[in-house]
Amino acid sequence: MNLKTTICLGLGTNIGDRKDNLTRAIEKLSLAFGKCQAASSFIETEPWGFESSNSFLNCAVMFKTELSPLQVLDATEEIERELGRTVKSDGRIYHDRIIDIDILLYGREIVKEERLTVPHPLMHKRMFVLQPLAEISPDAIHPVLGKSIKELLEELREQ
Repeated sequence: MNLKTTICLGLGTNIGDRKDNLTRAIEKLSLAFGKCQAASSFIETEPWGFESSNSFLNCAVMFKTELSPLQVLDATEEIERELGRTVKSDGRIYHDRIIDIDILLYGREIVKEERLTVPHPLMHKRMFVLQPLAEISPDAIHPVLGKSIKELLEELREQ
């Protein structure tokens, strides 16, 4: 039997019924990974990295899984497609989106694949990621930076 790894995912949406988009994504993630271990509150945030008149609703969720990091990525991308996302951000060009699911942490592993980098390479610079993640897993350690999510959030707030 494989050991289950704790994964933390960041969810965001800024078009359509945002609350429903997040709720449906969490339901589909639960079907893919099993019972949700923790879910943050939904927070409203401004778009990051692009201009839009649509603000985001963001949250963080935690699951335990036996899937590999790339299998988790495949599952989250399939859920994005099922919920209507047709365009992924490419080359750091961001767009309005019905749903975005990012793998923030995969246990304490560091993953560098062509399709996937974990921990998420920009998470420590994004309040909309750290704030909900700190709500559900403040003591999780960023495996590259060696700091807790709570510490990273405090540092970002001081900037």
